Amino acid sequence: MVSNMVEAYVLVTIAIGKVNDVMTQLKTFPSIVMVDAVTGPYDAIVRIKAKDLGELTRSVVHEFHKIDGVIDTTTAIVIDL
Repeated sequence: MVSNMVEAYVLVTIAIGKVNDVMTQLKTFPSIVMVDAVTGPYDAIVRIKAKDLGELTRSVVHEFHKIDGVIDTTTAIVIDL
């Protein structure tokens, strides 16, 4: 199956006490495929799909970072080997 969609994992650092609220808000975005709380250096991992790299960037920079409690994100774009 050939897809022109861009997919990425977004590793999210969330303020103490805000994990549930942030995850609830992230799950409302139509581009989000999956949201999981995790242990370790990040608090959540998000799988996102976008039509292109520009849309992906806008989602993360302009939407995710506006959520109260999101401290930082690290985006890992899925590549086809």
